Amino acid sequence: MPELREVQVPDIGDFDQVAVTEVLVKPGDRIEVEASLITLESDKATMDVPSPWAGTVKEVKLSAGAKVGKGAPILTLEVDEAAEKPSPAPPAPAPEQPPAPSTPVPEKAPSPGPPTPERPPPAPERAPPPPPQPIDETAFAKAYASPAVRRFARELGVDLGRLRGSGRGGRVVREDVQGFVKAALAGGAGAAGGFALPEMPRIDFAKFGEIEERPLGRIKLLTAKNVHRSWLHVPHVTQHDEADITELEAFRKEHGEEAQAQGFKLTPLVFIMKACVAALRAHPEVNSSLAPSGDSLILKKYFHIGIAVDTPEGLVVPVVRDVDRKGIFDLARELAEVSARAREKKLKLDDLQGGCFTISSLGGIGGTGFTPIVNAPEAAILGVSKSRLLPVWSGSEFAPRLMLPLSFSYDHRVIDGAQAARFTTVLCETLADLRKILL
Repeated sequence: MPELREVQVPDIGDFDQVAVTEVLVKPGDRIEVEASLITLESDKATMDVPSPWAGTVKEVKLSAGAKVGKGAPILTLEVDEAAEKPSPAPPAPAPEQPPAPSTPVPEKAPSPGPPTPERPPPAPERAPPPPPQPIDETAFAKAYASPAVRRFARELGVDLGRLRGSGRGGRVVREDVQGFVKAALAGGAGAAGGFALPEMPRIDFAKFGEIEERPLGRIKLLTAKNVHRSWLHVPHVTQHDEADITELEAFRKEHGEEAQAQGFKLTPLVFIMKACVAALRAHPEVNSSLAPSGDSLILKKYFHIGIAVDTPEGLVVPVVRDVDRKGIFDLARELAEVSARAREKKLKLDDLQGGCFTISSLGGIGGTGFTPIVNAPEAAILGVSKSRLLPVWSGSEFAPRLMLPLSFSYDHRVIDGAQAARFTTVLCETLADLRKILL
């Protein structure tokens, strides 16, 4: 008879109250031993919790976002009795019987009959599939996949480093491995032909001199997957412009000491955030996402802006919510707090979700412009470079003005060139005259 058992979170070391970032099963799923059930993420690592038994999931007792520790119930599993008992040994094959002696048949004269039709020529044999490529162990180890999927890929000889995961966060799931194998058996059209990118050549750089191989951190690996996916799926175009922030900078310096006395720094970025809200209001298509069907837009009525923060481990994008409802000082204080949490690896999952528009600022470092990659499924991103003093013609003379280079990348399926130019025009006009924020 089937037996119901409760699967609990095992001993996960020194971690307690770890966030569940993904639930990988649902009621009714049939799972095998060691199949991944949930994904846990602490500020230091990500881990999958495997199933100790095979059976059918009856009830899932937690959801994504929950905080769990050792012994917390995950799900109820109906364990089959057959899974508990060792399977009986297969029956021994029956001994082969000697062939019966053939009875001689008396020869008979062949009787005339209709002519025997000619047999069709044999079909040409299919060319054997190409030999499997050896697994790159370094790339295999870096692939984002659960232990069960890794074992499955090993069994089939699939190099996970060559797959683009379709799961959440770029995770390689079982279906990705199966699809890769099917494409290879069908002639490799999905694995190496059609619109697939040709593989980069593998080069032994040690032949040319001394090298050092340094593994990428988890944040950089996740960023690489996200920007790669966005670059492949989103047709990018970048609109460049310059904003006159002479008066804005004077206003910022005038109130900088007041902010400093309250324990935070008043940076140009908070003014840019407010100006972006004004431009997004004027052009709601920019504050949207393309629906999965591809035939409609999801317009967002909120203004949650992601801010790219440079950390020692890589780039993270925490989200500042309701920018339209907060004052300049409130935004400056919140921006300082969330940036500090990002560098200390203390961001929560909620801090990274819900953004509708992203700003990536290199103004504190340098450069005159760049082409930021859209943070899909958002429709656009704003790149900010270092401001510089330039002579600008006023109509009667050249005057020194502080100009801020802006790089506006957008999804061309959602935004066309004219819309992009109008958006940056509104943004530049707002930055040039802060009073427009009040309108």
